[in-house]
Amino acid sequence: MTFLWAFLVGGFICMLGQLLILETNWTPARILVSFVVLGALLQVCQVFEPLKKFAGAGVTTPITGFGAGLVKGTFENIDKFGFLGIFSGGLTAMAAGIGVAIVSGLIIGMIFKSRSK
Repeated sequence: MTFLWAFLVGGFICMLGQLLILETNWTPARILVSFVVLGALLQVCQVFEPLKKFAGAGVTTPITGFGAGLVKGTFENIDKFGFLGIFSGGLTAMAAGIGVAIVSGLIIGMIFKSRSK
């Protein structure tokens, strides 16, 4: 049952993204940032954690999980370091994901040849 809910919730999030692509003139970057902000807002409103327990990877795998992770890390570092935690918390919490994205982007960039539009 866990897999079903993860599939349905993750599919719903992806469907929202596809609808934004088809029905608006938003750029992919604007949609991406909107989903990061949505995840951050869900975390601030304390809705993300119950949704994560319900849907698991269906809500953490899309980019909304990145936004929630940034906010969660920031709150944790504010508790540890006070005001300075605002600046270091999000990046510290999401450093592994950011590192993997950079390294995999570099590898893919070296393997494949870019082409102009």
